[in-house]
Amino acid sequence: MGTPRAQHPPPPQLLFLILLSCPWIQGLPLKEEEILPEPGSETPTVASEALAELLHGALLRRGPEMGYLPGPPLGPEGGEEETTTTIITTTTVTTTVTSPAYLLSCGFPPRPAHGDVSVTDLHPGGTATFHCDSGYQLQGEETLICLNGTRPSWNGETPSCMASCGGTIHNATLGRIVSPEPGGAVGPNLTCRWVIEAAEGRRLHLHFERVSLDEDNDRLMVRSGGSPLSPVIYDSDMDDVPERGLISDAQSLYVELLSETPANPLLLSLRFEAFEEDRCFAPFLAHGNVTTTDPEYRPGALATFSCLPGYALEPPGPPNAIECVDPTEPHWNDTEPACKAMCGGELSEPAGVVLSPDWPQSYSPGQDCVWGVHVQEEKRILLQVEILNVREGDMLTLFDGDGPSARVLAQLRGPQPRRRLLSSGPDLTLQFQAPPGPPNPGLGQGFVLHFKEVPRNDTCPELPPPEWGWRTASHGDLIRGTVLTYQCEPGYELLGSDILTCQWDLSWSAAPPACQKIMTCADPGEIANGHRTASDAGFPVGSHVQYRCLPGYSLEGAAMLTCYSRDTGTPKWSDRVPKCAFAYEELLDNRKLEVTQTTDPSRQLEGGNLALAILLPLGLVIVLGSGVYIYYTKLQGKSLFGFSGSHSYSPITVESDFSNPLYEAGDTREYEVSI
Repeated sequence: MGTPRAQHPPPPQLLFLILLSCPWIQGLPLKEEEILPEPGSETPTVASEALAELLHGALLRRGPEMGYLPGPPLGPEGGEEETTTTIITTTTVTTTVTSPAYLLSCGFPPRPAHGDVSVTDLHPGGTATFHCDSGYQLQGEETLICLNGTRPSWNGETPSCMASCGGTIHNATLGRIVSPEPGGAVGPNLTCRWVIEAAEGRRLHLHFERVSLDEDNDRLMVRSGGSPLSPVIYDSDMDDVPERGLISDAQSLYVELLSETPANPLLLSLRFEAFEEDRCFAPFLAHGNVTTTDPEYRPGALATFSCLPGYALEPPGPPNAIECVDPTEPHWNDTEPACKAMCGGELSEPAGVVLSPDWPQSYSPGQDCVWGVHVQEEKRILLQVEILNVREGDMLTLFDGDGPSARVLAQLRGPQPRRRLLSSGPDLTLQFQAPPGPPNPGLGQGFVLHFKEVPRNDTCPELPPPEWGWRTASHGDLIRGTVLTYQCEPGYELLGSDILTCQWDLSWSAAPPACQKIMTCADPGEIANGHRTASDAGFPVGSHVQYRCLPGYSLEGAAMLTCYSRDTGTPKWSDRVPKCAFAYEELLDNRKLEVTQTTDPSRQLEGGNLALAILLPLGLVIVLGSGVYIYYTKLQGKSLFGFSGSHSYSPITVESDFSNPLYEAGDTREYEVSI
């Protein structure tokens, strides 16, 4: 493509935010006329088509060992292509990297019509196995292998499922005959002949599942035998469709279909089953269920019938059971009932079918039927028109909503090819109207419409809430950018991411989490001035933790804790964690022991001698002092401290209490004080 003209790397913050919100980015090469703007310019540079292509999303990597790039092919020749990764803002596209892009896996192979495919792995070495529905044969390779390379690819073309126009079925047990579609390899005209052969001693039962023939150009004949000369037991030009089917008189059936440029779509589906001559054939009820007292259907067996919702047994009411009778030539004592479609009703299943009244028989005039189809609120309805062949003047109207007042989605008249229709919401209304009166000329078989709920094309797939938990959404619809937050009930822990985001490619950012029962207790922790021993380091339910204290400390609380489970909430320890406290009582006990030892009688003598040694000298000193004092004071008439018997004090001048308030000076008195 050439060298980019100018590249202006975006700021790291912008790149970080874009990579968080858009994990899958598809590189879009700029065209010659799409010149990158100068810095500061707000002119868009990529056309709306390129922007729409970018929003489909893909993962771009820088080497052959990395990168899965779903989406369109990389180039006309395959292999490596120079791709320019672009970053989207609201107004500009900035070129940042130019690198070769590679694929890591094969694309998912398409499912063939009237068949299915199962894939073991999309990476190199993986296989895709195809199989067809009953009545169809596989055309092509049954198994394809994903080959390694710059662009991994399957080793062959996708096979197809085709209905064969005739053939012989040997040792038939159970199967179907399906008419091929006119045109293509078989041409507009069909002449198909099938021979169904059962094993010796067995007979065949043929049930008409679906029949839609052009009265003027199509003809179906069934013969009891294996040749075109065998007796005819059914001719569509002369007989009505046998609702209860046909039974062969021998071990073979000859089926012939002729079609010459039909004006209406051709549909034929016949179900055959082989059964023993000494037993009854297995009854079949389209759109219903059969229960029996004997799965081998020997004489005496009872078969009971019931219809699916939207259908009614025909003939209505009891008896709804038949019995296998006559051991010499076993047969059912009555014909099988049929489940015929009802005129209108409410359908709320995720998938189902809407049939014209009285299907598989032609509907009668004077019909006005309304069906309501309802699916989950966040879904919408995919309607597949399988068969639509109504008479002129009859009409099937589809309303995009709940009730005939909603917007008209489509109006279908006359013969119509297969087609698909999508509702915009979770409700769809169908109204079929056939005016009363004599039937109009022409075939009016009816219609078969299949429906199923599908995700909206602008939402991520619905995720159920986890068991033992719940989720909350940031938006009512799971549109791009919606955030789901997961939480678990008490006693459970979340395994996985608790937040999921709906990305631009309409996929979730991670797998949905799950809630798992918590079966362990929290770590109770160590204790100060002590240590512990645990029976299990993970602390599961039933484990024990033993606590002990260091010397000089005593344990306060339970010495052993046990982890036990609870019906609600997380597992819990049997008691609180104990503590190691300083041993004060032990210290006091030691002091009491010392006091007790000092009051021992054996040591009382030593205490008395000590007191005598102290008090005796003290008493002698007191006696001597008293004698000296008496001698000096009483006998010698002298003061022990040198004072005479009478003392004269100097005159003391004081202020008289009765002196003038102005404290006049002058009055002086003498006092004699003796002690």
